[in-house]
Amino acid sequence: MSTVKRSTGPAVDETPDKPYRHRTIGSQSLRPETLMMSYGYDPKLSEGSVKCPIFMTSTFAFRTAEDGKAFFEQIHGLREKGPDGVGLIYSRINNPDIEILEDRLTLWDRAEASAVFSSGMGAIASMLLTFLRPGDVVVHSEPMYGGTETLLESILPQFGIHRAGFMAGPGHPTLEEAVAEARTKGRIRMIFVETPANPTNGLADIRACADVAKSIEPDERGGALVAVDNTFLGPLWQQPLAHGADLVVYSLTKYIGGHSDLVAGGCLGSSRLISRMRPIRSTFGSNLDPHTCWLLMRSLETLQLRMTRATENARAVAEFLANHPKVENVEYLGFLKKGNPQFEIYERQCQAPGSTFAFLVRGGEVEAFKVLNALKLIKLAVSLGGTESLMEHPAAMTHSDMPPEKLMKLGITPNLLRISVGIEHPDDLIADLTQALGGM
Repeated sequence: MSTVKRSTGPAVDETPDKPYRHRTIGSQSLRPETLMMSYGYDPKLSEGSVKCPIFMTSTFAFRTAEDGKAFFEQIHGLREKGPDGVGLIYSRINNPDIEILEDRLTLWDRAEASAVFSSGMGAIASMLLTFLRPGDVVVHSEPMYGGTETLLESILPQFGIHRAGFMAGPGHPTLEEAVAEARTKGRIRMIFVETPANPTNGLADIRACADVAKSIEPDERGGALVAVDNTFLGPLWQQPLAHGADLVVYSLTKYIGGHSDLVAGGCLGSSRLISRMRPIRSTFGSNLDPHTCWLLMRSLETLQLRMTRATENARAVAEFLANHPKVENVEYLGFLKKGNPQFEIYERQCQAPGSTFAFLVRGGEVEAFKVLNALKLIKLAVSLGGTESLMEHPAAMTHSDMPPEKLMKLGITPNLLRISVGIEHPDDLIADLTQALGGM
């Protein structure tokens, strides 16, 4: 059985928006994996260099004082943008590497625009601070990445922004219950979901969230937005905008970067929404540096190859773990069965189960730590989506800021381990897990 339901990705809009950004050859619409090699870049503009250079400069020279004035007026919305966008000013504001990367990031998700940030949390924080104000409430799925949980629980309430959570996957509170709670706290301005959930792989129904958001009467600031953290499946295996989301955020550190050698974040959506985030980024200084942008452009070229191989490996590893006597359960999307409400969401919303999942060993923290300490090939480290396989203990590491009772409620138990399967040979990974589990 194939792990991947579709591997070719969505076709790209055929309408070319700039001469050097052609998306078609004759009647053939070019696919994202093809466009990743050249989209948004013209070698003739950079001495014929096949690959985009790294523009390591803080500032850009204007041809004339009139150009400088015009470019700043464009940035401040006082003048229409030129045919090639805003003129280059300063790398905290714009830079060729940033702009080309942002163009290419839109392709898999079929987004109008994107903005890149110095980290995934930089993207999430900038998104929330752009669209939320004192008195607003964000309805969100649980569990979420530990950094996002801290932001929602400890930071935003200091600014008068409140939250109401619901379970991704089965359990209470449900989305409807969270919405009812949120209405008692203020105006619902955003529904923010991480799906699949980190680390339990519980799914949130994006279309259901979009339907709830549409039912909320707009006010002078607009209606409620739906935002999705799509880091776990990445743009290949889930495209939230196609299911009604307004915004998609990524830790680009993970699958899109894919080599555990950079830290970055991104947010995608309509040009109208993304344009509202850019002033926040420039003012806070959370822009991404040109070298990291260049590394991400390199990584985008092999994204489909890496994610496909890792996803195939993950199925082999998950099947091994599911049959091991010292493993209690495996939270792998590929094991969902027809009749399970989560299966129905998966079939409608996802193209593949991805390569990061959790499993529970028999015992508790002591047994889980024995497995981690015995690993020889798989790295004991946080993060995910790299070429190498990684494993960690969420309750003691990535989600350790949560109270123990909340961890238990969310299913983040002492015997739960999270594995991100890389692109090594699956037999070698299974050999490492065999000896590690054998030492329990």
